[in-house]
Amino acid sequence: MTFKPARLLLALIAMIAAPAFAQNLAVVNGKAIPTSRVDAIVKQVVAQGQGQDSPQLREAIKRDLIAREVLMQEAIKQGYDKKPDVKQALDSARQAIVVNQLARDYIAKNPVTDAEIKAEYDRFAKTQSGEKEYHIRHILTTTEDEAKAVVTKLKGGAKFEDLAKTSKDTGSAANGGDLDWATPAAFPPEFAAGFTKLNKGQFTETPVKTGAGFHVIKVDDTRAVKVPALDEIKAQIAESLTQNKLAAYQEEMVKKAKVQ
Repeated sequence: MTFKPARLLLALIAMIAAPAFAQNLAVVNGKAIPTSRVDAIVKQVVAQGQGQDSPQLREAIKRDLIAREVLMQEAIKQGYDKKPDVKQALDSARQAIVVNQLARDYIAKNPVTDAEIKAEYDRFAKTQSGEKEYHIRHILTTTEDEAKAVVTKLKGGAKFEDLAKTSKDTGSAANGGDLDWATPAAFPPEFAAGFTKLNKGQFTETPVKTGAGFHVIKVDDTRAVKVPALDEIKAQIAESLTQNKLAAYQEEMVKKAKVQ
């Protein structure tokens, strides 16, 4: 079998052009959309647990990219890319993308080590040593006289949970004023000072004033703070240390910069 010159030329052109077309998802009004863009989106969707790589997913992404390219071309045709607010938004987006990539590369080259994580965990565990958690309830009133009236009723034998139904703190009123277990550091200093001197079952006989109003606080129980195992909070510690490294890197760069 032999090719005629014209057919041979067409065959050669097809062989040369095929790889280029294979690299494109589509060509919209002469503008190519590379297949790699679909691959990148699929990878992101799968990594975020929002779906699995499939022909249906790729087809949906393809339709979306084509539609966006059509709209983008129309927007440019109408001059939207020249509008000051659009240009500013584009500059901000570009800056964020570039800076984020810089941050990722910096952390890849300067990763948080297991030794750093263990050291931070030990420091955290040490700060929790001897700390107590309190299971408390409270009743919030608008005035001090209202709070004193609550104290009088409690001394007379009224149940705290029943009186708490009238609390101004609607978030806890339905649960008998229950604020669950927490350390004193989780509350405003003046509020914490009101209950840390109490024993189990006791309530504040003097109303505690905060910016929210006047509180009557009861301690249901206390317990030693349980420090979670390293494996339970390793990811949070690593993320915190990573952010600290990035903040230090940023501060170092700013110091070196000539800012007028």
